[in-house]
Amino acid sequence: MAELTAAQHELATLIVESLNLEAIDPAKIDPDAPLFGGELGLDSIDALEIALAVSKRYGFQLRSDHPDNQQIFASLRGLSAFVEAHRAHD
Repeated sequence: MAELTAAQHELATLIVESLNLEAIDPAKIDPDAPLFGGELGLDSIDALEIALAVSKRYGFQLRSDHPDNQQIFASLRGLSAFVEAHRAHD
C-alpha cells in the first residue's frame, strides 16, 4: 500500500470524520483503492456527504453533474488530486 501524502491524509481524515467511520484509521486507507464498493463500503449517499464536507472545508463545490465524477471519486488519490487543484487557497 502506498503511503499517503499530507493532502491525502487530511482528506482521508475528513472522510472518516464526516461519515462517522470510527473503525477506519485514515492513515490506513489505500490511496489507490476504490472509495465505493471497496473495503470502506461507501455508497451514493456517502458521496453526497463527502461532497458537502469538501465544500465546507475547501471552499468549492463538487457538483453532481460534473462529467469526471466517476474518475474523481474513484479513489482517495483521484479525489485528493481534484481537491488540491480546485481548493480555495488562503
